[in-house]
Amino acid sequence: MHALRPLLRQSLFNLLAAALACGALLVPRAASAEALLLIEADSGKVLQAENATIPWYPASVTKIMTAYVTLKAVKDGKLTLDTLLTVSPTAASQSPSKMGFRPGTQLTVDNALKMMMVKSANDMAVVLAEGVGGSIDGFSALMNDTAQKLGMTQTSYVNPNGLPADGQITSARDLGILARSFLRDLPEYEYFVHIPAIRFGKRVTGNFNKLIGRYPGADGFKTGFICASGYNLVASATRNGRRLIAVVLGANSGTARAVKAAQLLERGFSQDNLTWLRPSLGTVDKLVPVDASPPNLRDDMCGGHRKRPASDDDDALIATNGGTSGSASATGGEAQVTFFTAGLQPPLMKASELMASAPAAAEPVLVYTGPTRTGTALIAAVAADADQQATPKPRGKKSRVAKKPDAADKPADKPKDAKPVAAAKPADGKSAVKPAGTKHAAAKPDAVAKPAVSGEATKPAKPKAATKPAKPANNS
Repeated sequence: MHALRPLLRQSLFNLLAAALACGALLVPRAASAEALLLIEADSGKVLQAENATIPWYPASVTKIMTAYVTLKAVKDGKLTLDTLLTVSPTAASQSPSKMGFRPGTQLTVDNALKMMMVKSANDMAVVLAEGVGGSIDGFSALMNDTAQKLGMTQTSYVNPNGLPADGQITSARDLGILARSFLRDLPEYEYFVHIPAIRFGKRVTGNFNKLIGRYPGADGFKTGFICASGYNLVASATRNGRRLIAVVLGANSGTARAVKAAQLLERGFSQDNLTWLRPSLGTVDKLVPVDASPPNLRDDMCGGHRKRPASDDDDALIATNGGTSGSASATGGEAQVTFFTAGLQPPLMKASELMASAPAAAEPVLVYTGPTRTGTALIAAVAADADQQATPKPRGKKSRVAKKPDAADKPADKPKDAKPVAAAKPADGKSAVKPAGTKHAAAKPDAVAKPAVSGEATKPAKPKAATKPAKPANNS
């Protein structure tokens, strides 16, 4: 059999050459709004690659680099996991997903990392960036310097969380390099990339990476989503001492990216004995970059024809309507996955069924604000966080006001937010009631209405004095 291998390999190469010559084989499918990569973690050997060197918007898989730079600083002694960091107004103003802490809140590097990697908290990414690099720009410079040192030649960063920005670019190739580097350079901190869930106060948040606790051997890494990128995932799994890394960029739902990653990983583990039949694709760092602009999937992901996904945590089922980025056939189809998972325990399950099942039971990791605590002090800290979560609930109006900073650009304006509640009432419906009272009471609603182009036959002098209540209306 060994003597036949060179002949079989040569025959295969001849067939491939002939197919290329007559146009029967097309490479790569740039029209496909999806990039796929499967590599061996130890060797970097490429097992499968489709559009792997086309530039892509990383979204929250950016946070793998944020964690890498932060933990490298910890390893180099520049700070510790117990170092206290403070939530700045800039951090608090980040868009969701986030923890939503007020400016001035303090927490440790350790807790910020756990919140960022499990909940994909954008505010925690900025807290870490400011703590390590002094500012978002300073930390972005560290990220870019690290990317160049690691050989991520297609990557550039402008923020630590992956929120939409034209200059935030990577590729499946570069993400494979980064994941390998994380495992190689920071093995003692590897647990940060496969925490199944966190508990903050009374709130439990499961990892957005659906492979954790579902796919046998899954042990990393991170998800990401913005409208322009589609659903991204860097995943890893280990079986019989062999670790594989899968990268999926541009899937059409959170479930779809997990299914595709499971398909890639399963194929890699199951076809190990047949790798000599396939032509070598080399190592991940040798993949040739494509000079192009990243595809913008906004219309597909967030257009009017479908419900706009609220966040990176998307539970939509994998599409089966033949869409390019949603069809299971993009990585071989469900029938093949059923075949490849036949040896697993529990037996025979389609990848989509596996991702739809409940994750394995696991105790969530406690996270909390304030300094590092243990024993009774930790119990007290967790209870205090739970009490803080509970306080806004009895006050109906204030709980609504407290949520506004999550969507606004400047959540530090909380005192202002308290006033609009009072100012909104006269503006909404009481202008019709108050004319029965004094003229001053009637003038105030006109003043609020004036910025909205409705101050007609009212005295202009008095409305000016009443313009102050109208200010908060721009904050709604």
